[in-house]
Amino acid sequence: MALVELRDVNKDYDTDGEKVRALDGITLSLEPGEFAAVVGRSGCGKSTLLNLVGGMDFPSAGAVLIDGRSTSDMDDRALTRLRRDKIGFVFQSFQLLHTLSAVENVELPSLLAARERAREAALERLHDVELAGFENRMPHQLSGGQMQRVAIARALVNSPAVLLADEPTGNLDNATGANILELLLRLTRRQKTVTLMATHSAEAAALADVIVTLRDGSIVSVKRK
Repeated sequence: MALVELRDVNKDYDTDGEKVRALDGITLSLEPGEFAAVVGRSGCGKSTLLNLVGGMDFPSAGAVLIDGRSTSDMDDRALTRLRRDKIGFVFQSFQLLHTLSAVENVELPSLLAARERAREAALERLHDVELAGFENRMPHQLSGGQMQRVAIARALVNSPAVLLADEPTGNLDNATGANILELLLRLTRRQKTVTLMATHSAEAAALADVIVTLRDGSIVSVKRK
């Protein structure tokens, strides 16, 4: 069964009294273990699509389903649980807390969710992203690639079903970015998550299992390897 499913999704915004359609008739299905890249020019709807899948916004028409449940049918408590337990976010700008060490950044989502073994889980995730031995370093003591690895570990610490990555290599050099993408691909396979990545990079998209091309808010192609 699909872990992420969008059924004929439209998303409209009201801009100065005028309706602007950001997404138009989006239908897409992703299964556990699939790494999908969403590509297209700026303004084509990539970030809007990620926000809908992450339960940060809602469709104007159609349905977004995560593990069989429509986000539009969830109340505030259910949406909070969805974002906390089933969705992980990785951003271009890392968004680490600079007053916390690497392990403290990673364990924070588990502490906020009052999960047991928060520190142990954080250490395991840092090991997964090949940062064993860097646990006590502060963000300013890490390279850009290492900070992104910490951010990925943080996104995965609660074992989410869906990982959303918005331009995760945008602030990295080509070689470091390629390493990060290969890491994401391995973790997606091993943990059977769905990873949905928005990117401008054709090289980054080429590593994905599924390439979704958007133009003016519509899907123009879906290519599966």
